[in-house]
Amino acid sequence: MSEQGPPRRRHRVRKIVVITVVAVIGVPALFVGGLALWDGGVDLDPQRELMPGVAIDLRTAETDRGPIEYDLYGDEGPVVLSMHAGLGGADQGRLFARWLQDDGYRILSPSRPGYLGTPLSSGRTLEAEADLLAALLDELDIDRVGVFAVSAGAPAAYTFAARHPGRVWGLVSVGGVSLPDIDASPSSPLQTAFMNAIGQKLATLTASISLRTIVSGTLDETSTFTDEQKAERVDFIMHTEDARRFFTAIFDATFPYQKRMPGTDHDLLRTRDMSIAFDRISAPTLIVHGTHDGDVPFEHAEHAAAQIAGAWLHRMSDEEHLGFWLSPRSEDAQRTVRAFLREQQSSR
Repeated sequence: MSEQGPPRRRHRVRKIVVITVVAVIGVPALFVGGLALWDGGVDLDPQRELMPGVAIDLRTAETDRGPIEYDLYGDEGPVVLSMHAGLGGADQGRLFARWLQDDGYRILSPSRPGYLGTPLSSGRTLEAEADLLAALLDELDIDRVGVFAVSAGAPAAYTFAARHPGRVWGLVSVGGVSLPDIDASPSSPLQTAFMNAIGQKLATLTASISLRTIVSGTLDETSTFTDEQKAERVDFIMHTEDARRFFTAIFDATFPYQKRMPGTDHDLLRTRDMSIAFDRISAPTLIVHGTHDGDVPFEHAEHAAAQIAGAWLHRMSDEEHLGFWLSPRSEDAQRTVRAFLREQQSSR
């Protein structure tokens, strides 16, 4: 069953750190030159702590579909496959599923093709990416998984559930993309070169000086909040220790751009003529979406819920794209997903 609500703006694929580019206008050439020489302080250690209580141990599986990088948290229990968003990777997927780490699940967080240590050649189409995920499960001797997909990770998750129905015991999409966007376009070579050389370092520097600026700019991209709503959310994130740490960790997990832009740009290209076989998804499905999502409009949730037989739609009223993790009401939404996952596990 599904709920219906007013359609939101057409999908805009604008990533949260792009807002820092405007800050470079008028910056003296000497300063820009210094940024070009600075390494940016990005930590790429495959074994590292992302935030207090959340660490990764990245490995690469050589599957018959190609290599794929992944992190697997936990030693026992049912597996939840965490599908990261754009400008992400296995580290971002691990962070997005952090709220499940004490619930008895193993959390499998792969880097999708074109992100971090997984080459784009391992899965250029949604179908190939879905088959790569199945091959990873085979390599790890994992039979079935629950799927937790976020934003741009949703199309591959939907396709995986459609192509490999016997491997999925439950599917959750949070802020997930489900509609094509014929106007989607990747970064130009000039934009990419600038962001790789200067933009990411400027973003890091800005965050170290004024995290509030980055939080506010992010909400400009991820929400349709009024100025008052945005100010309230910025204050909540800045003055709530766990939310501030989580935001900082997610922000850090967008760097370095060089390791994440190939996948991000390819995701954008695929949405131009994206076609997902929603009618072939048989796994119990829960769609979670904020009504004030400014990155992936709410109509994406309505579309997926209407196309997938028996899907439930959980409307996060007055919430933005990251509200599932960064809202005063985030625990309510997480509680709904917890109950859904427990129910699917108990009925297996």
